[in-house]
Amino acid sequence: MSKTREFLDKIHPLFEKGGRFERLYPVYEMVDTFLYAPPDVTAGNTHVRDAVDLKRVMTYVWIAALPCMLMALFNTGYQANHAMEAMGLTEAPGWRGAIMSVFGFNPANPISDFIHGALYFFPVYIVTLVAGGIWEVLFATVRKHDVNEGFFVSSILFALTMPPNVPLWQVALGISFGVVIGKEVFGGTGKNFMNPALTGRAFLYFAYPASMSGDSVWTAVDGFSGATSLGLAALGGVDAINNAGIGWFSTFFGIEQGSMGETSTLACLLGAAFLVYTRIASWRIIAGVFLGMVVTSTLFNIIGSKDNLMFAMPWYWHLTLGGFAFGMTYMATDPVSAAQTQTGRWIFGFLIGLMTVLIRVVNPAFPEGIMLAILFSNIFAPLIDYFVVQANIKRRVKRHA
Repeated sequence: MSKTREFLDKIHPLFEKGGRFERLYPVYEMVDTFLYAPPDVTAGNTHVRDAVDLKRVMTYVWIAALPCMLMALFNTGYQANHAMEAMGLTEAPGWRGAIMSVFGFNPANPISDFIHGALYFFPVYIVTLVAGGIWEVLFATVRKHDVNEGFFVSSILFALTMPPNVPLWQVALGISFGVVIGKEVFGGTGKNFMNPALTGRAFLYFAYPASMSGDSVWTAVDGFSGATSLGLAALGGVDAINNAGIGWFSTFFGIEQGSMGETSTLACLLGAAFLVYTRIASWRIIAGVFLGMVVTSTLFNIIGSKDNLMFAMPWYWHLTLGGFAFGMTYMATDPVSAAQTQTGRWIFGFLIGLMTVLIRVVNPAFPEGIMLAILFSNIFAPLIDYFVVQANIKRRVKRHA
């Protein structure tokens, strides 16, 4: 028996009924069942159709997000080191500067890039876990049910959508809004109609736009200003991106400014392949989002515009710019807030792709469209499923009339 198992067994009486920490039993059980298989067995006859439980689903999604997290560490540090080199800085203030003085600020050194990026990403992730975890435990204690693993995924997705310079108190506020207003007030995991991580991200964008948008929040160096590729495209189309020295492959691999975990389309596609292979995410939703984006962007290309250069942006640029690939892979495929019927998933995904391009091209004040498109489609997902079911009923009645 491992020492961890012995320790958990030793402190178990403290969390049982009548123990000193009885109210914190959901936390103990969450840790225990995450590390080890639960000892509980089902009594009587069972009707098991699938061995994949909620914990396995959430673990798979977290694993699928690993490529984006690794890219967040590298690119965040690379952009910061590159900016410091461009500004001629050799040292930085604060505790991060003290740590990085040991490794140096060399953008050509991957170790320096990863460590510098980690110094920005992990504080955001830890604050997300702590703040959101407190709300999860509080609601589980009041409702007297177990703490589930739903927040395990929401925490990593929320952290990956943050810019590196975001104030940590805003991180705590945003995830609190996402967990409480986006999920718990509707009954918790499985009952929310909007993605909690995306809800928290949208709240921060509209409540504190100066911290979530603009040219100064994407690179973790004070005094450095630089627009994202999508921000450049909104001003001058694809030519503005190329003139800034950013090629399509840079946006595909994610070597650019942006939210920490959203820049790499390649990392997102690797995650999508894993989620589809394990049948955690619906390939129909992913294909629908992609198809909606291609059709809508191609239609705008055909229409054209002399004043709005975004009309001419081809679909393969829309794919790699902003958070499109990230939203398509991890947010749109949320099994709770997405459509549930097979046909409905195609419609749901297509609507997201269409709305994303529509917002990006037509709306001059908001170049990124995937976040609002997904939240908008979440609201209509039940209605989409309703009409799909009613159409099936009518066809069946007509067939057997």
